[in-house]
Amino acid sequence: MTMVPRLGGPEAMNVAFDELYTELRRLAARHMRREPARHTLQPTALVNEAYLRLMSGARTINDRHHFFALASQVMRRVLVDHARRKRAHKRGAELVHLEVDQLADAGAPRVDVVAVDEALTELATVDTRAVQVVELRFFGGHTDAEVADITGRSLASVRRDWAFARSWLRRRLKPLAGDRPEEA
Repeated sequence: MTMVPRLGGPEAMNVAFDELYTELRRLAARHMRREPARHTLQPTALVNEAYLRLMSGARTINDRHHFFALASQVMRRVLVDHARRKRAHKRGAELVHLEVDQLADAGAPRVDVVAVDEALTELATVDTRAVQVVELRFFGGHTDAEVADITGRSLASVRRDWAFARSWLRRRLKPLAGDRPEEA
């Protein structure tokens, strides 16, 4: 199966990918900044793996924002799958982590990327719109205004979803050993 852009066929998608590669590398670099310095996956490999996964399923790409939202979701999946494989391969290996303060207020503890994924899966059963906002803001690096444009929702609605998701995730995510959240 191939990805089908709204206008054009698979060839048009290849042209679009070539033109957007630099921006995809920036998106991958944003994802990778949240990973440990010793991470074995490089931004180029993340872009390549995401591209292969995007091309393996039939999808309609509505516009540029939609493309980057899908790419960000796929990159998140690649990183989570990589962390799970690494954890299964090496018992007791260092956890891949993210800073919760990127989801909530400053001073929050580090958490495992797999735990973030599991929490987002659980949040999806409560509020799928909030998960979409997290994926676009946190993983995609989009602003509130860009998320509103991509999703077709009001800016106020996006901000409410973002506030709810941050609060919900902060309560669900457990800090890594040695990290303590700041006292209120």
